[in-house]
Amino acid sequence: MSEVKPDIILKYFKNLTAQQTAQFEQLYELYSFWNAQINVISRKDIDELYERHILHSLGIAKFCSFKAGEKILDVGTGGGFPGIPLAILFPETDFHLVDSIGKKIKVVTEVAAALGLKNVKASHLRAEQVTDKYNFVVSRAVTRLIDFYPWIRGKFAKENKNAIQNGILYLKGGDLTEEIKESKLKAELHPLSAYFEEEFFDTKYVVYIPQ
Repeated sequence: MSEVKPDIILKYFKNLTAQQTAQFEQLYELYSFWNAQINVISRKDIDELYERHILHSLGIAKFCSFKAGEKILDVGTGGGFPGIPLAILFPETDFHLVDSIGKKIKVVTEVAAALGLKNVKASHLRAEQVTDKYNFVVSRAVTRLIDFYPWIRGKFAKENKNAIQNGILYLKGGDLTEEIKESKLKAELHPLSAYFEEEFFDTKYVVYIPQ
């Protein structure tokens, strides 16, 4: 297996601590190991892990820096995206990663433990079963917004701690005009191509829906 390095992360996030850099470096080996047992990333994508999964997840951080003590819910986290990369970047922020597939949550739990992430809780739950309140809900192209929104409605804390209002930060790609119109949600599109120069991000967005 050729070693893949997190250079692309260091290119865009220059102020990482030695610990954060080491944690990002560990991700390739961890996901290669777990992916061989429980498929959470397509096999052909594992060598593109840093660009297509980790940096993509961190696109949210280019739009919004989470504060210490904020609570973030990652819905349909799969193998831990975007939650795990964001938890590395924001160690003072609490992340709750949920997925309805138990095998995927096992991967998340093992990866978080191997990295020593104390700010990550992983639960085998459907989003509708979550009872806590959060500053932000993050997710990565789980389903259409019209279907996604009912799962997380009412799960937002009333108090805003951030420069932007509490809400949804949803990673999606392609032409989203019809999907946003169909959802009837007041959504802002922030293109990831404004932050990252790689071609992969040309049609990718952070969709921000304030609550």
